[in-house]
Amino acid sequence: MAAMEPALRLDSGGGSSEPAVVSGLLGGFRAPIADIAWLEMAEAAEARDLAATESLLHLVTVIDPRPLYFWVNGARIMAYDMPAWQLEAAGGEGRVSVAVRERITQGQARRALELLAKARRFHPDSAALWIEQADIELNRLGDTAAAAESYRHAWEQPGAPYFAARLHAVLLRRLGRKAEALAWLVKLHPQLPAADESAGADLVLARIRELERELGVSPGQGYGERAVRRADPA
Repeated sequence: MAAMEPALRLDSGGGSSEPAVVSGLLGGFRAPIADIAWLEMAEAAEARDLAATESLLHLVTVIDPRPLYFWVNGARIMAYDMPAWQLEAAGGEGRVSVAVRERITQGQARRALELLAKARRFHPDSAALWIEQADIELNRLGDTAAAAESYRHAWEQPGAPYFAARLHAVLLRRLGRKAEALAWLVKLHPQLPAADESAGADLVLARIRELERELGVSPGQGYGERAVRRADPA
């Protein structure tokens, strides 16, 4: 890809005008060229070449920012694979101090979040980007509160999966914010189609009843019992 070498020198923090410029230059060829660049990135990742991998990830999203696949999987590589490469290069996880390990892991996670934030400029209504952000915040940064908010943002997007709404409540409960979790689930439950198993209406109702018991809601006064009575009037 010698003809594309100048693009490799694009600033990794590139401005929003880059894709428009590249699109104008490449026209209808940008999708196949982006695919080729992605394959080159995969080869660099296989070789655990962090600098080349990150440069090619940037190149791919500049050439063609339309596929969510590039952004989501790029963020995963940055958050999960790149820290492992750095730790291995430093002698292995067991030989690196906890402070260094956390610095590497959290630094790469934040770079992945920056990539996802950039992706939202092109995909402002994507639930998948918010879900990926929540996963990284929870699993790589250990930031439960931030992850809870990201799952909420995910649920607010068109066509969001139901599990994003449930996970928002799960994390609120984990944070000890049980009243907020209950209010969220009570608002959510009427929106869930009973015939759609993925909606988990029964699961949400069960969690509502658990939270009402934990919060000391008087018997017969909670949403959970009222909902059960409406469903089974006999």
